[in-house]
This record gives sequence, structure tokens and C-alpha cells, in this order.
Amino acid sequence: METLFDALPPYVATSITSIEAAASMVGKTKTLRETVYEALAQTPMTDEQIAVRLNLAPNTARPRRIELTKAGRIVEVGKTLTASGRSAVLWGVVSSEDSFD
Repeated sequence: METLFDALPPYVATSITSIEAAASMVGKTKTLRETVYEALAQTPMTDEQIAVRLNLAPNTARPRRIELTKAGRIVEVGKTLTASGRSAVLWGVVSSEDSFD
């Protein structure tokens, strides 16, 4: 059975460049996803903060965070402001106290 992480990373099916970009990430996404997870285990962060802290392009960091969210490994833990002053979600790891009932 195929899982969320067995297929190509997310891509736009009608875009050749998107498909090529997804294909170029095969084999790298698991390592990057775990790097993002480990960073969030240290402190909650926004997508912008994740990219800056890990020195990743936002187009690389955000999909890894989305994968972690879909897998139920991280959740929204609050809100804060971005560098430009806009509201943004803070993401953090799922703790044993988080309930999904």
C-alpha cells in the first residue's frame, strides 16, 4: 500500500516544471521533512521562520511542513506576526497531551 510519503512530493499535474521539481526532490524529502520536524520539536515556528532557521527556500520548507501536518505529526499551536507584520500560524510537534477526539 502506498503512503503519503511513497509518491512524488506534491506537484501541479499540469506543469512540467512542477513535475520536474518534484522528481528532483525524490530521496531528499524524507531527510528534509525530519529536519523540519526536529526544528519544530525545539520550538514552534511559522513557515517563514522554518525556512530562515534551516536556510531553506520557502518552496522547499513549506511542502515538508505540509507533509508533516497531513501525517498528524505537527499541529497549529498559535499565531504570531511575520517579518512583514502579517499574521501567521505557529507550528509545533504533536504532544502526548494533544487530543484528536
